[in-house]
Amino acid sequence: MTPSILIALGIVAVVLVATIWRFASRRESLPCPVWLSWLVELDNPFTKTNRAAFIVDTLGLSPGMVVLDAGCGPGRLTVPLGQSVGPSGQVVALDIQPAMLARAKIKAEAAGLTNVDFLNAALGGGRLPTNHFNRAVLVTVLGEIPNCTNALAELFDSLKPGGVLAIVEVIFDPHFQSRRTVENLATSAGFRERAFFGTRLAYVIHFEKPDGCQQYAPADVRP
Repeated sequence: MTPSILIALGIVAVVLVATIWRFASRRESLPCPVWLSWLVELDNPFTKTNRAAFIVDTLGLSPGMVVLDAGCGPGRLTVPLGQSVGPSGQVVALDIQPAMLARAKIKAEAAGLTNVDFLNAALGGGRLPTNHFNRAVLVTVLGEIPNCTNALAELFDSLKPGGVLAIVEVIFDPHFQSRRTVENLATSAGFRERAFFGTRLAYVIHFEKPDGCQQYAPADVRP
């Protein structure tokens, strides 16, 4: 077979797998299975706001910051987050699936990172420390969480005053959440919206934990 035919077959296979996962996920909130981790390890070529470098750039990270990669999966953002905060900083990579954490750990070790801790836990279960993180990221994970209210309450408590939660959604994800849904959930937890990047079909929203001071300024990143 010619290379063009092989590429076409590959695209068809990816679309087929994604479609099956989407329909299966409609029955219940299923996290991305480990055997499909390769599908979420790659940056989406069609949506800039879902790319790891773009998401990290918007956060305005600096050395020494403490960041939570909530629902880290196979570690697509874990490594660039760890590199951005440097040896004096820390990244906590949290996921409910041990096999996903194992893949993320392999990536972190291959990148020579020693500032990443791994936590096998579900959001909303009370495993996170309070007033601990400067930043938290939740990338195409919100729709997989059975109790979003508890999860966002725990994220709110885990951030330091003035800390920022970045929620990323993209229409290609089977658990896609609309901007209105995300805003309602976050503001109900006590967050206030501070920045929006992208479109209603693929976006990053920054929510801040209020501290009475205007310390946060979103990075100048345009989709």
